Amino acid sequence: MILNKKWIAYLSLTVILCGSCTEEKRAVREIDFTTNYKLSSEIEEWVQNDTTAWRYQISAVDYATKGDYKNALRHWDLAMESRELNYSQSKIDSINNLYQKVPARDYILERAENEQIIIINEAHHSSFHRFFTKSLLKDLFDLGYKNLGLEALANGADKDSLLSERKHPIPSTGLYISEPQFGNLVRDALEIGYHVFPYEQTSGVNNTEREIEQARYIEEVVRNKPGEKFLIHCGFDHAYEGKHDWWGKAMAEQLKEYTNIDPLTINQTLYDDKGDPKFRHPFAKAVDAKESVVLLDEAGNPFQAKSGEAYTDLTIFHPATEYVNNRPGWLFDQGNLKGEIELEEFKSMFPVLVMAFREGEDINQAVPVDISEVQNEQGKAILALPKGVYTIVVTDKNQSFEFKKEVN
Repeated sequence: MILNKKWIAYLSLTVILCGSCTEEKRAVREIDFTTNYKLSSEIEEWVQNDTTAWRYQISAVDYATKGDYKNALRHWDLAMESRELNYSQSKIDSINNLYQKVPARDYILERAENEQIIIINEAHHSSFHRFFTKSLLKDLFDLGYKNLGLEALANGADKDSLLSERKHPIPSTGLYISEPQFGNLVRDALEIGYHVFPYEQTSGVNNTEREIEQARYIEEVVRNKPGEKFLIHCGFDHAYEGKHDWWGKAMAEQLKEYTNIDPLTINQTLYDDKGDPKFRHPFAKAVDAKESVVLLDEAGNPFQAKSGEAYTDLTIFHPATEYVNNRPGWLFDQGNLKGEIELEEFKSMFPVLVMAFREGEDINQAVPVDISEVQNEQGKAILALPKGVYTIVVTDKNQSFEFKKEVN
């Protein structure tokens, strides 16, 4: 069934927005709109037809990019061939007797006062790692951290030279930055006043050479801003100090040697969230964090992440994600309101992607603030949005419609 375009173009209806508790009218109109964000059916079809060993790593990132954290974790479980492991109760008790749990955010900010460079990592399929880093931005800025280096930013000839002027990312800003929570991290950083810069290699190198080139890019910015403080957000093992099994020295260790500045290195990936909680690392299950925490021993030393002879100064234990209508509950922290958008008149188009863009940003260019796919069994989209005015786009990638939404 095709929607009557003339009818829907002028359709007005009442929508209840949870969080604002107000009613508002919306005028819907059809638009020309294209997007590279994938429907779940497209991702699943690609996985079924692809034969490469790393296909589930790619599909996990595709799911994350379209705002589907739950399926991103599920596909990463498949990529890593996750299995269930558990500790004995005596070992669990021993772990909890050895360590004190302290809020990770508070501990990091306390340490940050006496640091010059902080390096924090992410898993490229994890929207939450970006969400957590974003939670640190304002307080770190107030502590003097004015510079944010992002591995995910395109560099060299592909650098987004208009990013600081535009104040929001577009897909070409960086591959992973197309994911809404990463886009929001960039938006917030620019609004707060950070100097946001890329440092990814531009020579096509990998392994040790890539670690060296990344570190050299950061070193150049550090030397041009003597005495200033830096937050570096990187992927996986680039945050490791010491001797690394693959690269000899990862970016963090290379940077330490080039600048003579010992960074505070933070690991979010070692005890990461899983699609199925039973697949969590047994140590993480023993800790059973109810909020993001750091473990301190009796002497007050933080529990490190270790990989052979490589290490980070501390590791974060994040809680297992709880979901509300298949959206992660943590999405509705940091000032985000829960918006329920009824889609009764779009049912003939299901499944659809529902995307929220900030007012004033080009919907054909900007990274959305949030995305949710609505399947046949659902009748509404739930989006996590800060207060403001948004353009909501509903698309099945054949037909597309837009309307305005004020969140307050």
